[in-house]
Amino acid sequence: MENRIQSFFEKSLEENQIDNELYKKYSVKKGLRNEDGTGVLVGLTKISDVVGYKKVDGEKFDDYGSLYYRGINVKDIIEAQRQEKRYLFEEVCFLILFGYLPNEQEFKEFKQILSDNYELPPHYLEGNILGFPAKNLMNKLQQEVLMLYSYDDNPDNTETRETLEKGINLLAKIPSIVCYTYQTKVHYFDEQSLFIHHVNQDYSIAETILSLLRDDGNFSEKEAEILDISLVLHADHGGGNNSTFTNVVISSTGTDIYSAVAGAIGSLKGPRHGGANLAVKKQMELAINEISTQASDEQIRTIIQRILDKDFNDKSGLIYGIGHAVYTLSDPRSEILAAKCKELAMEKNRLEEFEFYTRFAMVAIDEIYTRKGIRVCTNVDFYSGLVYDMLDIPSDLYTLLFVAARTVGWIAHNIENKLYSNRIIRPATKYVGGIDEYENIEDR
Repeated sequence: MENRIQSFFEKSLEENQIDNELYKKYSVKKGLRNEDGTGVLVGLTKISDVVGYKKVDGEKFDDYGSLYYRGINVKDIIEAQRQEKRYLFEEVCFLILFGYLPNEQEFKEFKQILSDNYELPPHYLEGNILGFPAKNLMNKLQQEVLMLYSYDDNPDNTETRETLEKGINLLAKIPSIVCYTYQTKVHYFDEQSLFIHHVNQDYSIAETILSLLRDDGNFSEKEAEILDISLVLHADHGGGNNSTFTNVVISSTGTDIYSAVAGAIGSLKGPRHGGANLAVKKQMELAINEISTQASDEQIRTIIQRILDKDFNDKSGLIYGIGHAVYTLSDPRSEILAAKCKELAMEKNRLEEFEFYTRFAMVAIDEIYTRKGIRVCTNVDFYSGLVYDMLDIPSDLYTLLFVAARTVGWIAHNIENKLYSNRIIRPATKYVGGIDEYENIEDR
């Protein structure tokens, strides 16, 4: 069968090739991208704004990046944590979902609602997670989200308030599902001891993740703070990113929130989107193994040249963690995470490794500019893998933590689209094939 399918496939390539020039002829935007790499506008939003360049008289200029949640700069949100200890991710969740910062009483009530929804349904853990281990945790998480549909008394109610309530329930439960599916996986497939802790309702979501992942359930205040900030930085990134758009496209058909979130998780699994932080980690491990963290900048440049020449790492020619579709001079998320990563590296005695990452990024940015004449920057994925590694978070969970953070953005855009657009998303494609009469086709 395999050989026959291969021959069919090879013939299909000859018969159905689409000339690249046709995209320009019909002004079709590949990947919904404009010629300058910016995204084609597909909607309006008040949830978040991704600013990476400025326009003067219609001409685009590189600029330092900014990310806004409901009009508030994410840098200002992070800075607020310096003033006092607070559950920052939960506060950002409220901001993203409701459009304003909560007062003390509103936040207390919202945190209680989240805490009340931490617990999984009775016997869910034993019946659906422990009893059905899986090697691929992203696929397993999709299954678990769809399984929660069965525990909902009215899962197909897609009214906005119902969607909000169901979304908050998912936001609260996904962190524990992520941790429990991982513990089950390493127990059954890696033959490690199984540690299952009950959730502590007094904990933040960041604290919950750390406590459920660790055998002893312990973590430091610095570790919780940095994971909390990482979740904040991943909470949303506009309505055009692939997983958020996927969620809105699916939801626009009128289907349930569980199907929409499961589809978004499938999107986030890809290495060009949520899986990029894991790709960065593998790339950097290979580089360090090849030249060590004490390598000179010239040795680093040689590795980077080999990557760009498709002679190192996965031979894709891509330097993972460098470059972004919108940000040009800087990704504000990367800048914030880099600063926190350095703090953690000093605490964990891994400063030399962090400095290698920094030098690698500087040389890569310079080499790309030398070759292509374009300005790029590190993106959020460049440092997030190193942060997670220093937090003793297994690499299997890197993309799943992205899900735990981004769920709030998916829910918010889902609701916003229901409220203000509420039309099925149905773009068009241009047919560029020939026309044949069926009865005249010979040699069938």
